[in-house]
Amino acid sequence: MSNEETLYCVGCGAEIQTDQPDKRGYTPQSAYQKGIESGLLYCQRCFKLRHYNTLEKVSTSADEFLAILNTLSEKDALIVNVIDIFDVAGSLINGLNRFAGTNPILMVANKMDAIPKAVKHNRIENWLRKYLKDNGVKVDDLILTSAKKRANIDDLLAKIDEMRDGRDVYVIGMANVGKSSLINRILQATGVEADVITTSQFPGTTLDLIDIPFDDAEGNEASLIDTPGIINPGQMTAILEGKELVDALPNKEIKPVTFQLNPEQTLFFGGLARLDFIAGERTSFTLYMSGQIKPHRRKLAGSDEFYQAHLGGILQPPYPENVANFPGLVRKEFSIKTPTDIVFPGLGWVSVSDPVQIVAYVPKGIDIITREKLI
Repeated sequence: MSNEETLYCVGCGAEIQTDQPDKRGYTPQSAYQKGIESGLLYCQRCFKLRHYNTLEKVSTSADEFLAILNTLSEKDALIVNVIDIFDVAGSLINGLNRFAGTNPILMVANKMDAIPKAVKHNRIENWLRKYLKDNGVKVDDLILTSAKKRANIDDLLAKIDEMRDGRDVYVIGMANVGKSSLINRILQATGVEADVITTSQFPGTTLDLIDIPFDDAEGNEASLIDTPGIINPGQMTAILEGKELVDALPNKEIKPVTFQLNPEQTLFFGGLARLDFIAGERTSFTLYMSGQIKPHRRKLAGSDEFYQAHLGGILQPPYPENVANFPGLVRKEFSIKTPTDIVFPGLGWVSVSDPVQIVAYVPKGIDIITREKLI
């Protein structure tokens, strides 16, 4: 390819090159020529992802992600931060206000399709506003959406038009919050029929800045700019791959499952995590997780040995081929005094309303947090 030509993948934003198959942006020369002729030039990675749903591992590093965030305060732009309402703690960007500078921030809580329909949206919105305030995150406005169900997309587009005031729009977010899917929905709402940006069930598929011409209702030209996300190393999804990852992420409305537990009982969430009820009165524990994660209840005594014996068998994911590389579980103790969610970022949460003493186990390096009940 001529050094004078700089072309970019329309799917992930990577600079196209035809010389190094193992590097970012590679496409075969024949595909390159076809892409030039069609006006839709995809790298080989995006082509395989779109047509065969297979993912070649190329991702944005933490340093690259931070470098992009560090430029935002220098822009005159509207910052649209997409988070996953099913995993708020795991999808928040630390230092968001510092990165945004004086630019306005619109917080978009995506994946509302995963929240039980019986829960009113105004309750979720009020909870989220309080959660952001309690965690020192200041936003100018927020909106709840579902890219999958195309919910509130017109309202989101109107809000962006209102807030950007002729400025460019930078869309930022951690990996797997549905950011690129949301942008595709926005583009479709403005008359673009095809999915332009590569999306998949895999996290981290946007690699570089994608600059998309964007005209508002008054015809003012600006750019809608998609940026790469990065996997939060404290999320369960950071250690999962393939079918394990697909199974851990909810792809439809969550159906809560409630267990009545006595002290000295244990709940396993597949083989990914565990919760021990140490002390308290008999009480309800309600699980909000993907239906593919099968809970298993048993007595606490002997649970360590049970886990070792059945990991990858009764307790899966992880699946048998990945058990040898799965990190050991780490113990964290909590004293619950008020209605609380025990959150396993990237996996879901367990709600309890009564005072209890519990111990939670997650793979080494993965976070566990407690918060005021969402539902």
